[in-house]
This record gives sequence, C-alpha cells and structure tokens, in this order.
Amino acid sequence: MQEAILWKKMPKKEVQCYLCYRLCRIKDGERGYCRIRENQKGKLYALTYGKAIAAEVDPIEKKPFYHFMPGTELFSVATVGCNFRCANCQNWTISQAFGGITGEDLPPERIREICAKQKVPGAAYTYTEPTIFMEYALDTAKLLHKDGKFNTFVTNGYMTSAAIREMQGRIDASRVDLKGFHDKVYKELCGDVRLEYVLESIRELHKIMHIELINLVIPGWNDDEEDLRAMSKWIYDLDPRIPVHFIGFYPANFMMDTPATELGTLRRAREIALQEGLHYAYTGNRQDEETESTYCPKCKTQVVRRFGFSVLENKLTKEGKCPECGEKLYFVNDIKEYWKTHPRRD
Repeated sequence: MQEAILWKKMPKKEVQCYLCYRLCRIKDGERGYCRIRENQKGKLYALTYGKAIAAEVDPIEKKPFYHFMPGTELFSVATVGCNFRCANCQNWTISQAFGGITGEDLPPERIREICAKQKVPGAAYTYTEPTIFMEYALDTAKLLHKDGKFNTFVTNGYMTSAAIREMQGRIDASRVDLKGFHDKVYKELCGDVRLEYVLESIRELHKIMHIELINLVIPGWNDDEEDLRAMSKWIYDLDPRIPVHFIGFYPANFMMDTPATELGTLRRAREIALQEGLHYAYTGNRQDEETESTYCPKCKTQVVRRFGFSVLENKLTKEGKCPECGEKLYFVNDIKEYWKTHPRRD
C-alpha cells in the first residue's frame, strides 16, 4: 500500500481521484470504482502497490506490439482491479476480482532484479488496467529506464490528461483498446464508459509516444462495416501510420452465448482499414500469416513475416527501410535512437 497520486481533498474527509475519467469521489473508508484505491481518513491510497496478481515473460507481439521493438520479450506484470467492467473480459478473474487485494509481493526493485538476471529488455504493464496501478508501474519504469530497458502500457485508454503527463518520459509505448466507434459498445459492454474520453487519450498519447491500437471485433456489437470504416477514417486523420490490430473475440465472462469472430470478418475489417489509407492493419487471435505480416505501404513487399506471436523473418534494413524500394517504414527498432526524440525523465 502506498499513498496515491492524482487526488485532492474534499469536504468531510472525502477525496476526489482524477487518475482516470471515472473521477471517483470517495468517502472515508470506501474505495473507488476500480476497488483498489481507498480513502483512509482523508488520504487516498493505492492498495495493490507491489502486489502482483500476474507476472510472466511474454513476446512483445502478444500485447500486441508489431512496430515497437519487434521480436523482443517483455516482463509482464499486473495487479487485481480495473476501471472498466467489460462483459466480455477474458481476464475477468483478476480484473474483476473484488474479494480482496491478492497477489504476491513483487516490489519494483525485485522486478528490476528479475529483468537484469533474465536479460529481459523491457516491461509491460498489462493483463488488467495499468492506469489504476500507475504508482507501481511508474516506480518500476523509473528503475528499468536506469538499466536501459523500455516500458510499455497495455491499456483501455481511460486515463486523464494529468495521468498521461505522469506517463511522459516513463512509458515508452502504449497499446490502446479502441473497443468500438459508437457509445453503445462502451456504455453497455464496458460499464457506462464514454468513447470521447478514449479518443482524447489516444490523441494525447500519440503526441508523446509510440502507440498501436486494437479493436476486438465482437459479432453483432462492433462488426458493422460502416462503423469500421468510420473508425479507420478517424485513425487516418490522426496518423495513417498508426498500426491497427483487429482481434478475434472468444466467448468469455458474461458473453458466453456470443459466437466467436470468424477470420473472414477480421480480414474484411483489415481490408476496410487499408482501403481508408491506413498503412498497417492486422488481424489477431487467429493464426493467419498473410494478415499478421507487415507489408511496405509503398511497394507492397512483405517485410516482416509473422505467425501467431512469432516473427519468422524480418527483412527491414538497419535504417528501418523496405529492402526493395527503400521506403522508410514506421518502426521502433532501436530504443536508444528512440530516446533521442522521446527522452526519458529522471
């Protein structure tokens, strides 16, 4: 447990948390929507600091990041809790575990030791929602930066502008969920969430770090071609180079009766994104080498061949260019070069 960041005192020992857009006003002795931030006598505390409910070494492609340090591994860590209540959550046993604060003691210093010993080049704050364990993530990120290691967020994007300012110079890349392009998905499946706040976070994160987006395509909810096209146009207007991953849904949590997404649906979503001018669009959660691989947006040469979470072949030059036409592709392959334009904060 540690005193939280981004909160303010209110009358009658209440506190206002402004870490995420829930903006919880919390009475003394109670917790916020995430269930892990508690008001204790007029002070807000992060109860899961240093308490990992999950910790694994994963390929970075599993997050998925395809254009940030491809082919590397990440030490992935999470705590219990979330600021969403997704009916389709596949990690609901830990993200929506409201029985108490559980997990093993894994302080930032210990994560640093593990990454050094196992020669893991970076970390991911993932599995649940890292925004709600921001203190734990940022303290770990500071230590790993000192060792020349990078840090990534796998997030729903519902953090405030103040939280994004805390991330700047600590988190090097974010993979953000864009769950749909209308409020119905966010309101009914995620727990009364507002799409506009997610879009604003995506804009702000894009200004300060590498981002990639995923869209979990759920039959009957967000697979409408007009919505997919509108979403692709919005991303294009922000930056056509942003990689977008269309991910297949599997029945989970409260949506066991909803059918799994067919590969053909994902391939069609990818086709729409490319038609709208996006440079890099992929399918995921279904093994399909053709649509998991990267192609040069100019000459269409296959430059990175993938299958599942594995990079089978990477033909990019050292300068990150297409080997056939010389086009510069949107990749971060060298973290030290990346830090020259996205400096770390001491």
